[in-house]
Amino acid sequence: MLPFDAPSAGDNALTDAVMAAASDYAARNPRSAAAHAEAAQVLPGGNTRSVLHYDPFPLAMVRGRGCRLWDADGHEYIDFLGEFTAGIYGHSDPQIAAAIRAALDDGLNFGSQTLREADLAGLIKARFPSMELLRFTNSGTEANLMALALATAHTGRKSVMVFEGGYHGGVLTFPKGGSAVNVPHPYVTADFNDTDGTRTLIRAHAADLAAVIIEPMLGGGGCLPADPAFLRMLRDEATAAGALLIFDEVMTSRLSPGGIQGLVGITPDMTTLGKYIGGGMSAGAFGGLGAIMGRFDPRRTDALPHAGTFNNNALTMAAGAVGLRDVFTPAAANALNARGDRLRTALNAAFIGADLPLCMAGMGSLMNIHPVAAIPNSPRDLAHADKRIRDLIFFDLAEDGIYIARRGLMALSQVLGDTEIDRMMAVVTARLPRWQGLMVR
Repeated sequence: MLPFDAPSAGDNALTDAVMAAASDYAARNPRSAAAHAEAAQVLPGGNTRSVLHYDPFPLAMVRGRGCRLWDADGHEYIDFLGEFTAGIYGHSDPQIAAAIRAALDDGLNFGSQTLREADLAGLIKARFPSMELLRFTNSGTEANLMALALATAHTGRKSVMVFEGGYHGGVLTFPKGGSAVNVPHPYVTADFNDTDGTRTLIRAHAADLAAVIIEPMLGGGGCLPADPAFLRMLRDEATAAGALLIFDEVMTSRLSPGGIQGLVGITPDMTTLGKYIGGGMSAGAFGGLGAIMGRFDPRRTDALPHAGTFNNNALTMAAGAVGLRDVFTPAAANALNARGDRLRTALNAAFIGADLPLCMAGMGSLMNIHPVAAIPNSPRDLAHADKRIRDLIFFDLAEDGIYIARRGLMALSQVLGDTEIDRMMAVVTARLPRWQGLMVR
């Protein structure tokens, strides 16, 4: 077995280069290796969050400040991963840290209503008017679970339409072939951005279709934006079928002050949020039309139950409110996404200029590098992508002090500025000759 995520393709220059890069990585990071071996004694594979594992072993980070990270071996990195989109505020934002300290001083959890939860809910509703009423959860996964549970209860139907490559949490993930740990809804799986095929499927399953759930840009699927016309078709067809349209904006809500739904002007029946929405603390939210969300009103005799000890926990409510009100303002959101657009455009220009089979997909502050020549429109366009190229880029960038996801995801934080963008471009430019010699268009 090769010590990285690659096919057993024989001894060619690319395979040899990635193996050498992995060996150099291991030699530079003995403390991370030891930490992983020790963790494996109490955690399966030394891991409690699957996406963080990669061969030969993951880096063990010990400190973060602003847009920089330090690992157990003392190496410094510019953090271009941004905690898989959740770390929009960088590490230890002073305003959010002060809000957390104040909440700690007041006491953590009271077993009662608090003043903070309505404050944060009001800020969210102002950004996302489609969320007329909303409820908090502890993660985006939980928000999506509750949204789908509500959809089936509200419509009296069972089936849920999802899209290949979609990711709605650890038990709602839809790679090709599915996932053995998914919750057992009856799923109807459609092809992302396939307007005609998806319309046909919705109409064929209309009688039992409770919901259509979609990320307006695939996150875990590679930062692939949905065509606005495709989203408008979903809106029209879900309405005609009597199904609820759910926009999972757990990742994409950061792409404008009001998420992708604000950019394209499409109002879903329900929206789910998570990641940064709690100011860096564990958080999720689901909401939508009052007539739908009102099913959770405990004053009703037919109210649906919704539990969760930490739904309104003091730290999340305090951090989230300060984050939305004072830090990630609409102006800050627009500036961050403009900065991301500039970086993605510059990287794509560099790859084209070097005649490399590489591209950056995405929108605004979220992007993913893909080992294909043309920007993909759906996961189908990535079926034959050579994963060894992503491995090589990951190891090369890590050696140069740039931290991204092994799969190529980058999520910019507010504190990542022009200096860091220039450094990324300098590193990539310096690496281009090496990559040219190893990649074949």
